[in-house]
Amino acid sequence: MTLTQVNLKHFTAFSDLSVDISSGINVFVGANGTGKTHLMKVCYAACEASRPDVHFMEKLVRVFLPSGRRPGRLVKRQVGRSKAIVEVRRGDRKLAASFSTQVKSAHSGAVEVTGLRDWKKDRIRSAYIPVKEMLASAPGFRSLYEARETHFEEVYQDILHRAYLPILRGPRDEQRNLLLPQLERKLGGSVFVQNEEFFLYNKQGNLEFSLLAEGIRKLALLWLLIQNGTLQSGSALFWDEPETNLNPKLFGVVMNILLELQRAGVQVFIATHDYVILKELDLRKADSDDVTFHSLYQDEESGELACRTTGSYLDIHQNAIMEAFDGLYDREIKRSLRGLVK
Repeated sequence: MTLTQVNLKHFTAFSDLSVDISSGINVFVGANGTGKTHLMKVCYAACEASRPDVHFMEKLVRVFLPSGRRPGRLVKRQVGRSKAIVEVRRGDRKLAASFSTQVKSAHSGAVEVTGLRDWKKDRIRSAYIPVKEMLASAPGFRSLYEARETHFEEVYQDILHRAYLPILRGPRDEQRNLLLPQLERKLGGSVFVQNEEFFLYNKQGNLEFSLLAEGIRKLALLWLLIQNGTLQSGSALFWDEPETNLNPKLFGVVMNILLELQRAGVQVFIATHDYVILKELDLRKADSDDVTFHSLYQDEESGELACRTTGSYLDIHQNAIMEAFDGLYDREIKRSLRGLVK
């Protein structure tokens, strides 16, 4: 029961957008401000709304965090009153919310949410890894977040909940036996938790996460989510800019892990600005792998955000990442030829 489509009207930066979603790996590319993170947050909120205790509109507000927690501020800014529609599908099931600029509370009677009963019949377990790494700052954060009004999007609290989950009972399954050793080799050890503090156990002893490079902590988080069973068949992983603070030599390892998760039935969403991430994924995927690229861009005629979807890396258009690297290559060639051409 993976997500299959998202439709947004007058929501944040989008006037009217429809994106068909792959059951495998979905890669969002585009310049800053084209809505990559917003799309992933909508999909993540929809996954979380499959839990019995989660209200869809409230989750949208908590992961977007508009000023004053007012849903109306998520409506696309334009002259006069307007109404936003957020719709996510998985097969023939549809979860939708509509609300106007005047709505001040997620639980207002003016918010219309439909399809919730059918949506909650099957839970989609999910994890959202934000750009900012949280494991080194974890001790005490959950209790602070629960007790105080803090200006942190709820994705930070959520990912710590996932990271703190204990391991599954019983022996490791085939998927974890395949993936965990790959990460342990790059980490140089394994991860454990003591008094809400994360440590890397290796030949040097127990190293607290505050002493580790952020890129290593990102790999450690991925290890935790696989080890404790958060990422299993039927679940969804959202990862915003996995390349941030990660050495490019490790990009291939991360892409291998994501491809293996996809093969095991995990639906994956990533947003990236990095050429090497795209190429590692393109070069490492097999013909049988399900990888889809979504290129977000501003349409020159209408000025509105649009999306082109393709299953081929070479067919990505518009590709802001490739255009930037082509420009660098052209400038390098011109500099190399300087003085040789009379």
